Amino acid sequence: MPAMKELVKGTDRYRHYINGEWVDSTIKEWIEVENPATQAVIASVPKGGADDADRSLVAARAAQPGWEALPPAARGQLLKDLARLILENRERLARIVVAEQGKPIHEARGEIEGAALYLTYAAEEARRITGDIIPSDVPDEQIWIQRVAHGVVIGLTAWNYPAALMCRKMGPALLAGNTIVIKSHEGTPISALEIAQLSSQLDFPPGVINVVSGTGEGIGAALVRHPIPRLITLTGSVRAGKEIFRAAAEDLKLLRLELGGKAPFVVAEDADIGAAVRAAVLSRFENCGQICICNERMYVHRRVADEFLEKFTRAVKALKVGDPTTLVDVGPKFSGMELDKVERMVEMARSTGAEVLTGGRRLTEGEFARGHWYEPTVMTVTDNQMRIMQDEVFGPVVPVMTVGDFDEGLRLANESNYGLSAYVFTKDMRRVMRLVRELKFGEIYVNRPGGDAVHAHHAGIRDSGIGGEDGKYGLDAYFQKKTIYVNYA
Repeated sequence: MPAMKELVKGTDRYRHYINGEWVDSTIKEWIEVENPATQAVIASVPKGGADDADRSLVAARAAQPGWEALPPAARGQLLKDLARLILENRERLARIVVAEQGKPIHEARGEIEGAALYLTYAAEEARRITGDIIPSDVPDEQIWIQRVAHGVVIGLTAWNYPAALMCRKMGPALLAGNTIVIKSHEGTPISALEIAQLSSQLDFPPGVINVVSGTGEGIGAALVRHPIPRLITLTGSVRAGKEIFRAAAEDLKLLRLELGGKAPFVVAEDADIGAAVRAAVLSRFENCGQICICNERMYVHRRVADEFLEKFTRAVKALKVGDPTTLVDVGPKFSGMELDKVERMVEMARSTGAEVLTGGRRLTEGEFARGHWYEPTVMTVTDNQMRIMQDEVFGPVVPVMTVGDFDEGLRLANESNYGLSAYVFTKDMRRVMRLVRELKFGEIYVNRPGGDAVHAHHAGIRDSGIGGEDGKYGLDAYFQKKTIYVNYA
């Protein structure tokens, strides 16, 4: 089997992983992968095109019937074996994630552990794949409802969690008997290719796992428009989700779209202020604020606003920004383009009346002379329709509004095109029970920071997507139901 990569001018050059082999792209163009902390080019990957998409999908289709014919327990055991290899290579994979994505090393180690957990959890469901046998209205007949695979799945992942998102999709897809083609984001493709390399050391049949690289407009669009895949699962932007929605319509493909978020963080007057402050800091500034469930806007009751803002601002000022290979709290923004976007949003907010309490500027001196750095930033605003309150920042910036009561906090929280995650701090269980019907978000964290469980369900509404991930409901999406009428007269 050809090597997965070669050394070219001091950097690794990777290949596609298709049908159990490392293959060159039919397009002789390359994408350079940049370290966001240093702006150094650390690797290059193929800028794949339509021919590469076709090769990977044809291989996946050929492998699928044999893969589905294996007992689920056998499929699950291979997923467990891959999870074991990932954990054995945890430190190396974590440092790859730091180099290509920029999150601090302790967070990257947690991501690799999460990647393994997604595979292990899916594997554990192998003996819980159930169907139904129900009586018929016809004598001597039964009705069987079976869960079977869709066929070929496309997994499109985002740059903020490149290893974990790959495994989040791959685990349940493969356990259900589908084969998969993964395309990681072109800015963070290395960890997916390295995980493919680990899978090649196991007995996965060729074509079950395929990993290709390239742009969304290039190989990504070719994958989506190809007639072979039946299910497309994306974690990405609202723009990308809507483009895929349109492209997939021609063949009526099934979609699972986990898109952006603008999570409100509501602090009631009876909240535990210390706990709320700690959760607000963690839920905003983890991974430099680049998480779809991040605390993106805050609504604090006027009775506790002064105390909360004083403690919150002090905690944000204490965050250490710096080299993500060391013990810091906040690393760089992922890219120059992303940094420019954050800077524009802050300046627009300032120009329309926001007051910056701390931060509010790029870091460019000394150790920050290279890379994409922005200060952790807190600002106060008075208008919920400001762009900083409505558009996803996806960076280390959070706006705060003061509200008169809990009802106003809920009303303003719901004034959004997004509906992924929300946070509420209150000790009143009557208020907590109201959230089920009144707070229009798919995932709500009450009196705790963000961080979803692998056995729960992660799903948004409105512009935050359709479908969902994780748990029994997420796994069920990777099956289709087949009904068989069995007459034995």
